[in-house]
Amino acid sequence: MRSLTGTDRLIVTLMVAIPTLVVVGLVWGPAIATVLLSFTDWNGIGNVADINVVGLENYENVTSNYPPFQPAIEHNLIWLTVFFLGPTLLGMALAVMLDRQLRGSRVYQSVFFLPVVLSLALVGFIWQLIYSRDQGLLNQVLGTQTDWFGDPDINLWAVLVAAGWRHTGYIMLLYLAGLKAFDPALREAAAVDGAGEVRTFFQVVWPVMRPVNIIIVVITVIESLRAFDIAWVINKGRNGLELISTLVTANVIGEASRVGFGSALATIMIAISTVFIAIYLIQVMREQRG
Repeated sequence: MRSLTGTDRLIVTLMVAIPTLVVVGLVWGPAIATVLLSFTDWNGIGNVADINVVGLENYENVTSNYPPFQPAIEHNLIWLTVFFLGPTLLGMALAVMLDRQLRGSRVYQSVFFLPVVLSLALVGFIWQLIYSRDQGLLNQVLGTQTDWFGDPDINLWAVLVAAGWRHTGYIMLLYLAGLKAFDPALREAAAVDGAGEVRTFFQVVWPVMRPVNIIIVVITVIESLRAFDIAWVINKGRNGLELISTLVTANVIGEASRVGFGSALATIMIAISTVFIAIYLIQVMREQRG
């Protein structure tokens, strides 16, 4: 810094200060405020000085006196499991196939990636046309009158298909980018040693792709935990579509306006997400050290 001119120092300072203020104001500030408010009974009305501290009361109510909380946890876990076993593995398989330079692979990439550019809310509207009980495409083909989004026994699975449709293209793009950066000399060496394609993938490609695999795992977990848009659009996260994120929204901006209680739910969500974010950061720091 001493070797820089006054103008350069000002520019460097602004380049560091502005992003820092943005991150603090839009990320760390709200996160810290959420944690602090989770120990209060604030309803969003009145002065901040009049907020009453209630300690762990909100957390006790969440875990013992709030019936939607347990279904929300179960649904988020189901969401996570289905995403891992379905869209994530399918996206990786599509990436492997498209990496083989198939004819028209760019067209396939565009088709599979198209849902990714759409918001989950818009995806929900699109799939409503398919799942509609009276005029939906699926019921017309099957000759049924199933209320796919209204029946609490099946609406979660219907939503998972719609959300997975979008998630598959996202994972495909990430894994395909990793495969494009893979050293082809390693494949050639495995072929010279007599290894087939399947053995080459699991013994050569898969270990080298470990950093990408970890990123995909973390992204899948975070996507599953923050799932909100499509469930809220359909029925505001009720009647079989309870998720942690919809409960947070319903309490913070809903008619009850229980900001402190909703903040406790949000804090639980932050704590779960932090575990997987920490795993990702540890991996990144290890790569940088290497």
